[in-house]
Amino acid sequence: MKLKPNKMPAKGWKGGFVAQHPEMKYPKVNLDALCLTDNMDNIQKITRQQRVLWPEFTWETEQGKKDPKRCFQMFAPDISRIGYDDIGQSWSIICPQQGTFIEGLGTINVEVTVTSQKGWVDESNKTLAADMTIKPKIWFSPSAKQSPLGALIWNLIDLTGLPFPTEKSKAIEINAFQTAQEKQSILAIRDGLFLEKDIPGFANHSKVSWNHANVEVAIGPIDVNPDPTVAGFNDLVMKLFNLGSANMLQEGNILAWNVWVDAPSLVDQTEWSTHAERWRKSIDVDHCSPDGPETKPRFSDGSYLDIKKELTDEAIAELLAYVKSHL
Repeated sequence: MKLKPNKMPAKGWKGGFVAQHPEMKYPKVNLDALCLTDNMDNIQKITRQQRVLWPEFTWETEQGKKDPKRCFQMFAPDISRIGYDDIGQSWSIICPQQGTFIEGLGTINVEVTVTSQKGWVDESNKTLAADMTIKPKIWFSPSAKQSPLGALIWNLIDLTGLPFPTEKSKAIEINAFQTAQEKQSILAIRDGLFLEKDIPGFANHSKVSWNHANVEVAIGPIDVNPDPTVAGFNDLVMKLFNLGSANMLQEGNILAWNVWVDAPSLVDQTEWSTHAERWRKSIDVDHCSPDGPETKPRFSDGSYLDIKKELTDEAIAELLAYVKSHL
């Protein structure tokens, strides 16, 4: 299903929040007067939203090299949103979730879970500023059990009763930091575009979007599982995931995205609360996104990224060997 963008803001906007807090305005945005609130605690206050229908991500596929080979990929539409009230205070942010399919094994889910947020939106002049804390998580989709190899690995790790990443509650958790301040866990969503002067044409949606913003994230190390067997397994899963995604979540890499939104619309609070679960179920069952497909990663010249299957095959073999030797 292809989502139809809203071109005009829905009625009901009052505004006034940011006018009451001049220290929060551009160019020197200071949100210290606001407290970070749990991302799901105030759904009942959300009346309006801006949907990210064109979420353009970019990262270096070979960081540290003279030519890091930066690629661009638009994730599926409506994976992110910002929700706020009629005067403009933000109360919840939905961030990306997708499945990365590894041929021969199955789908690995990745979700950028927002844990807390604060900020404001001003529809009148098309601007916003928000801070958030996140916890990227990776785990195996149940669809992995549909492949012979995936079923073998799944059955072996299930027998142990150990917390292997077969569901979100046991996911591999990755640390993420603000780019400008290493170890600063509060991330800034601000007006403007990442690499504004160097955005390739296929990643520029200014002609169809209502507005845009951007965020950058420095990828940190994963949380080490207290069980050494699971910890070793998780390291190999991360290696496999990064081979299958061209190092998207490689430690030390910068993952940035430009969020191109459609016009503000009214919120169905029940739908907002169940949005993540609807996406997860679709990825688990259908191996696809419920609101339309993502694009394939490609470089600024338009050429597509080629994931070397022999490398993922080697990583799968390494993972299987580890399971057999340890379990």
